[in-house]
Amino acid sequence: MANFIDRRLNSKNKSTVNRQRFLRRYKNQIKKSVSDAINKRGVTDIDSGENIVIPKKDMSEPVFHRGSGGINDRVHPGNDQFITGDRIPKPPNQQGQGGGKGDASDSGEGDDDFTFSISKEEYLNLLFEDLELPNLEKNQLDKLIEYKTVRSGFCAEGVASNIDIVKSLQGSIARRIAMTSSKRKQLKEYQQTLDDLQQDKHDHISEERELKKLIQILEEKIAKVPFIDTFDLRFRNFAKQAVPTSKAVMFCLMDVSGSMDQATKEMAKRFYILLYLFLSRTYKNIDVVYIRHHTQAKEVDEHEFFYSQETGGTIASSALQLMNDIITERYDDNQWNIYGAQASDGDNWADDSPLCKSLLIDKILPKTRYFSYIEITQRAHQTLWQQYQQIMETHPHFAIQHIKEAADIYPVFRKLFKKSTKNAA
Repeated sequence: MANFIDRRLNSKNKSTVNRQRFLRRYKNQIKKSVSDAINKRGVTDIDSGENIVIPKKDMSEPVFHRGSGGINDRVHPGNDQFITGDRIPKPPNQQGQGGGKGDASDSGEGDDDFTFSISKEEYLNLLFEDLELPNLEKNQLDKLIEYKTVRSGFCAEGVASNIDIVKSLQGSIARRIAMTSSKRKQLKEYQQTLDDLQQDKHDHISEERELKKLIQILEEKIAKVPFIDTFDLRFRNFAKQAVPTSKAVMFCLMDVSGSMDQATKEMAKRFYILLYLFLSRTYKNIDVVYIRHHTQAKEVDEHEFFYSQETGGTIASSALQLMNDIITERYDDNQWNIYGAQASDGDNWADDSPLCKSLLIDKILPKTRYFSYIEITQRAHQTLWQQYQQIMETHPHFAIQHIKEAADIYPVFRKLFKKSTKNAA
């Protein structure tokens, strides 16, 4: 197996263009490999690219070749067995000579699948292609405008601390050249004439005295031109530029009751990392609020959210109530795009599921852009799923999906955030 490493410089981005052409050409195969790779990755492995494998059958291209049919006239010297018109049977294919249907060869050689690496940026672009945030509204731009100071060229007036020395000296040199060029040219001519007279053997005292006087006058005029003038000064100019300040907060609600085993939590974490990456690539400012619950809900950090061993019964409404309290206290829905994702195995106290429905309809959904419920279980759906199905029928920005195994995570994620055909049109 040979590895070829291209160490050539990207002159005029030629290698970069060829790479992008390759990615476009085998886009379907690459996206399939990316989709398969997301199921094999560690839940914290988000800062690297991916090795993509394309089967060699997908890399093959159609070619023209000469077939075995037709009429062929051949001359076989030394023939003592056949005469004109005899039919010669086709020799049987021999294994390993290129005529068989298998991939093996008698020499032990063959073609491996094509493998190459893509960067983190290329990986994420392929991962989140054709996805969008549902019901996104940039209402923050109408309510509050933030500004940042940016460079805006140079100006002739300003404070001393903003003087650009290089630009000012360039202006000084240009001004002095413009004001003294004709005088310097005339001075050079006088100097040349004076040198010629001094080399001449004849007496030119009066003429030399006159030339020296003219030369002195020109040198004084040139010397009077100041080295730098206020006209030359250039100051760095700064301007205020409006910055879109759309902000988003993502609420991650996870059931950590006794029925949620480690494998279920692992799948929930994979989904949340996909959601976080997607939002962080869309927004400049992104907040993530982690809420874990059993019979009681608590806001925690990321490590405790996924690795704490605390467990108990299940009251899902405690997490929804805490989410609503945090929104009221810290996140004004007029300034923040609020999203929620709830992951659970569906187990909940029967009398608590109607309360969850009431909290979502009356308090949470009016403030959120999108709320998704992911049920991770291989069993039959419980009362929580049934109550949430009724919400989905009347609230288009509420979605529920079912995950049975790790391979379902990425397809479910794409269903939840699939780009709307109306917006695409």
